[in-house]
Amino acid sequence: MVRDATSLTLLERARDRDQAAWQRMVQLYRPLIQHWVVRAGVRVADAEDVVQEVFSTVAGRLDEFRRDRPGDTFRGWLRAIARFKVLEHFRMTGPAAAGGTDALERMAEIPDSNDSDIEERAGLSHRALDLVRGEFEAKTWDAFHRVAVEGRPTDVVANELGMTSPAVRMAKSRVLRRLREEIGDLID
Repeated sequence: MVRDATSLTLLERARDRDQAAWQRMVQLYRPLIQHWVVRAGVRVADAEDVVQEVFSTVAGRLDEFRRDRPGDTFRGWLRAIARFKVLEHFRMTGPAAAGGTDALERMAEIPDSNDSDIEERAGLSHRALDLVRGEFEAKTWDAFHRVAVEGRPTDVVANELGMTSPAVRMAKSRVLRRLREEIGDLID
């Protein structure tokens, strides 16, 4: 994959120890990692410590992430690190004991893996959009959002916003291109 040196992705910039890129990565992935950690049974009071351990490991091993095989994803790599850190946490503290009706109700609340995957991707996508939103004029963003997110027809959006259809398509294209430049390596 050839990349333009002037538009390094968030992952590449984080590997280069770019502080702003690292902060964006944390913004993007902290809620997801926290969700995994709490869902695995770590008490909410301890979850932030485990999340910090995950990010500490990621920071030290970011250069090791590779997409060598089909299906290798950054999110999958993060999940494996989080799983290891949760196990490490329980080795140190012991698992929280739970049983009876409360435990059964908590297990029933855990979404099935397909639903969970869809929710995780949606959450990442929304946080990624929030990261780049400020880089665009309101009209450009509005055109993009109405067409790409809401799924409205280009000609209808153009009419509503007083733009031409090609201008609406261009707005959508510009935002999507910027999104791919910024975080294309991070959302599978």
